[in-house]
Amino acid sequence: MSQLDIDPVQLEVTRHVLQSVAEEMGAILTRTALSPNIKDRRDCSTAIYTADGRLVAQAEHIPLHLGLMPAVVQAVLREYPLAKLEDGDAVIINDPYISGSHLPDICVISPVFYRNRPLALVANLAHHVDVGGAVPGSMSTLATEIFQEGIRIPPVKIRRRGKINQELLKLVSHNLRTTREFHGDIQAQLTANDRGIKRLVELAERYGANALKQHMEQIISYTHRRLLAALEIIPPGTYEFEDFLEGDGLEEKPINIRVAVTRHGKGLTVDFSGTHPQVKGPVNATRGVTLACVYYVVKAVVDPDLPSSDGLNRAVEVVTPEGSLVNPVFPAPVAHANINTAQRIADVLLGALARAVPERVTAAGTGSMSNFTAGGVDPTTGTYYSYVETYGGGQGAKHNQDGMDGVHVHMTNTRNTPVEVIEQSYPLRVERYALVPDSGGAGKHRGGLGMVREITVLRGEATVAVSTERAKSPPWGLAGGLPGQRAMAGVVRQANPAFATPGLDGGSTGRLPAAVAVRTERYGIQESKGGKFTCRVPAGTTIILQTAGGGGYGHPLERNPELVRQDVLEGLVSRRAAEEVYGVVFSADLEVDYEATVRQRKKLRHKEQ
Repeated sequence: MSQLDIDPVQLEVTRHVLQSVAEEMGAILTRTALSPNIKDRRDCSTAIYTADGRLVAQAEHIPLHLGLMPAVVQAVLREYPLAKLEDGDAVIINDPYISGSHLPDICVISPVFYRNRPLALVANLAHHVDVGGAVPGSMSTLATEIFQEGIRIPPVKIRRRGKINQELLKLVSHNLRTTREFHGDIQAQLTANDRGIKRLVELAERYGANALKQHMEQIISYTHRRLLAALEIIPPGTYEFEDFLEGDGLEEKPINIRVAVTRHGKGLTVDFSGTHPQVKGPVNATRGVTLACVYYVVKAVVDPDLPSSDGLNRAVEVVTPEGSLVNPVFPAPVAHANINTAQRIADVLLGALARAVPERVTAAGTGSMSNFTAGGVDPTTGTYYSYVETYGGGQGAKHNQDGMDGVHVHMTNTRNTPVEVIEQSYPLRVERYALVPDSGGAGKHRGGLGMVREITVLRGEATVAVSTERAKSPPWGLAGGLPGQRAMAGVVRQANPAFATPGLDGGSTGRLPAAVAVRTERYGIQESKGGKFTCRVPAGTTIILQTAGGGGYGHPLERNPELVRQDVLEGLVSRRAAEEVYGVVFSADLEVDYEATVRQRKKLRHKEQ
């Protein structure tokens, strides 16, 4: 069947059908998973590939996985070509130097056969709450080599001809803290793939296997053609930008990421030459992570509705010097690249493209997935637990709208874990969960607010690992917009009597007052190095993580006074900031005093000059 023989309407129908199959796989995975990280937070992705491993459709789950999962599938096919795969097989892998992600992301890949002939591949990737290593949650900020981050699983068959390899499962789970959750989540991943296999076989029955495979090829070609057309909005030229990570978890020295984006006749070249060499700490990003960031930003800027398929990479060349932060060599640790480095790569790419198409780019967002893990042995049950969550922050504003408050941005799209689920599943208590007023960068369009969560360890000793960014250099604004408020992370010890409150069994908890913005030394907080720390804490300890707000867009004095009033009424902006930053003055009943506002704005303008 040639391209001319394909009905474009039928092709569009098939594209959406394949997308719906990927989405259904995701629904099965989240509904049947055992750990809250997959079941409630949906930290997973599902996708469909051609039989030779090229992406055809991916569910709208985690943007970071857009570039990771194709790298995983291609790597597995090199180890297990189709000739070595049979109906009912499934391959498992988590090694970042093969798969491109980090160790907690376990991928399961299954071949699809129709009438004994290969038809396609289905795969899913899910973040497990523990894969061994130095700390519960497998996300130590102090790791200096990948061996400290958990068990590495090379491509190996987890299921052969429909029969699960129980000995392999036993071997892997023997190295983990949360064996029960691991078994439940792996079974959910296998079940999700089985649903994808069933649906693809049904489509082959309906359309014919050859027609279905031809449609897959044309979906990839369509994505490529559409991307080339969308890239026309970027004027020819080279656009450069540089930003910095705030240390690697071991040292606080800034780590630069530099990019040059060149628009030319064949598409884009994205060159990371000049980026910092790989570092000792766990923020090194494999090439797969870097590719995912590039594909996400290109898609988001030029055509957000562009189908997710292999056609994306045909028009984009990515240069990642070997041995650099964005393409490290083994055995560099990589656990926190997904959390921090991926978000900074996205910021750098957006900063470069802001110089080409400013109205299609947001100001800098919260800058990190802001990871929080806590784990240990619950003394009431004698079993290990591992709480893993990433926290949202402020979205950067854009030329025509405010940034969203307290959300995940760019490379992640997970939900939060409900307070009730945390307190039911772990020996933890959520003391506070709120947006942080005035944390969004001021502007004609306001940056989104960061959020704060305070969690107290109720029973037993826990190992805590926190990793965030923008604790020193705030998220930048655009077109005169101000930066968002910086992040903050710390620990309030039980021994601090000034704010101790009764806890379980007559103990006490160090409770941080509501005004997080005050000087943290007042509350005995042991501040982290650049927002990254790993430590052991006793029962009664409260850990605080406050994420950064997003940058603003446009000058704050150009913001509609009524929008400022609405922000004040909703508690997003303080009355003081409204007057001193936005130049908006209110009457006693919180109505805008327009005459006083005009005078105040003139005063602030004069002060700027």
